[in-house]
Amino acid sequence: MSEPSATITGMAGVVIGDDGVARCPWGAGEAMRSYHDTEWGLRVSGEAAYLERLTLEAFQSGLSWSTILNKREAFREVFAGFDADTVAAYDEGDVLRLMDDARIVRNRRKIDATIANARATVGLREEGGLEAFVLGFVPAEQPAPGDTGEMLTVSPESVALSKALKKRGFAHVGPTTMYALMEAVGLVDDHLVGCHRRGCSGAA
Repeated sequence: MSEPSATITGMAGVVIGDDGVARCPWGAGEAMRSYHDTEWGLRVSGEAAYLERLTLEAFQSGLSWSTILNKREAFREVFAGFDADTVAAYDEGDVLRLMDDARIVRNRRKIDATIANARATVGLREEGGLEAFVLGFVPAEQPAPGDTGEMLTVSPESVALSKALKKRGFAHVGPTTMYALMEAVGLVDDHLVGCHRRGCSGAA
């Protein structure tokens, strides 16, 4: 996450922006504000939406999230709008094409994982599909972090989701990456207490 550019009220707590609105520290800067305010922590629907978030979280590993957001449209283009059937059919020629595309993160392991995950997503339709599968790991209780120091990076549910996806052929879906996915799509509400987006996911 990017560092906040506004004044922090309390140690790693919510940040009051120049618009007078309280936000999580990472969402206070101009670069991340829109994503924080309009997308992070909101439920999404559809197979492509879940495959996209899973893919982007995997590519983000080791990089800043702002880097991935800046390349998001290129990712959508090269991965055919995250249509699982299309990406599942990618071959070595497609991999080489992607490795030559400077608009995305050119990491062979992550590109290979994306193709493997598209194929696994197609296979998961027999169990109700990727969306329903991920939603089966919503935690019974939601966290309520008062500052960033109280935020988790892994949970029993993200560990279980990681294991379940790996069992079904998914790659680059470690527990930390899956926790980030769960935060991004609103299964876990990790907006800080006091943030104006707290509760936006509707997670109980």
